[in-house]
Amino acid sequence: MIDVVVADDQALVRAGFRALLEAEDGVRVVGEAGDGAAAVELVRALHPHVVLMDIRMPDVDGLEATRQIVADPQTASTRILVLTTFELDEYVFEALRVGASGFLVKDTEPADLVKAVRAVAAGDAQLSPSVTRRLIEHVAVGAKPLPHERPDIARLTEREREIVTLVGEGLSNAEIADRLVVSPATAKTHVSRAMVKLGVRDRAQLVVLAYESGLVRPGWLG
Repeated sequence: MIDVVVADDQALVRAGFRALLEAEDGVRVVGEAGDGAAAVELVRALHPHVVLMDIRMPDVDGLEATRQIVADPQTASTRILVLTTFELDEYVFEALRVGASGFLVKDTEPADLVKAVRAVAAGDAQLSPSVTRRLIEHVAVGAKPLPHERPDIARLTEREREIVTLVGEGLSNAEIADRLVVSPATAKTHVSRAMVKLGVRDRAQLVVLAYESGLVRPGWLG
């Protein structure tokens, strides 16, 4: 059973998500929150698998709530799907930086919402290659590479560095496999090992790290 908390300041939106999710087998909504502070408290009390987190809420917003949940060892295993009204909301990118597992626009098709909740609960990031490309474009414009390479980058093998670079460029595991002439399973294993060594939760954070560490440069965007 996948336990979900829905955090949104609009009661009607929360009710809609609850009705949609609870119509699915193996999914239940265990709590609702009208602001970020309430969302954090619910996560601490209920330890849900997934939070649908509206990014723009009064007082404590979804960004700060995401930061608190991910930073707390007691709640860090909860995965967060950020909800927004448009894809390029600047706060969405910051939420991904601090540990959100992906994001959805609020007019997402019901089937895609359910698919995203199941994927995130299983440990996958909900971030398509096209969105990854837009994410790295945003990072390239809004951030600067770190002046020195992160020490943990040095622990990567040459192949793992290559893999992280390709992930940063927005390639899927299948595309990485094609590029390197390896099996998709091998590509996935390399990605997973790199994530463990770098201490990142999801592919989204791996993309950001790839740019900020200098493995990916803005010039690759063409």
